[in-house]
Amino acid sequence: MSIDENIKYATEVVARDPMAVFLGIRAEEVRHAYARLSLHIRPEYLNALDRAHGMSISCLADQAVAVASNTTEYQTLIVELKINFLGAVSPGDTITAEASSLDLKRKLSLWQVEVKDSAGNRVAMAQALAYHRPRK
Repeated sequence: MSIDENIKYATEVVARDPMAVFLGIRAEEVRHAYARLSLHIRPEYLNALDRAHGMSISCLADQAVAVASNTTEYQTLIVELKINFLGAVSPGDTITAEASSLDLKRKLSLWQVEVKDSAGNRVAMAQALAYHRPRK
């Protein structure tokens, strides 16, 4: 597949997987080895302290790296996601996650994901490891 076909696959298939659609995750920008996705924090995404649950932030980070990594010549599976939560997110806010490649090898790649709130404050940083297999 060409780079354009890989980007189309990542945008039209990976970014629209059932969980992403269920949560309302939207692809804002997708290009080779990069993706920016967003998620509006609905009341059902809150924790007991009335802030975005870490699960919702983690899901967005995971989806961003899945989309970004699948723009490459490989079909990828995320095998590890490490996340640090740096700030709280209020209900009704929209968060964005930007995923980009730190190291892209034949079998594995390392990705960085930065999650920000609508004011541009960093609320989480994540690293992900992706395993590659040839596209079918």
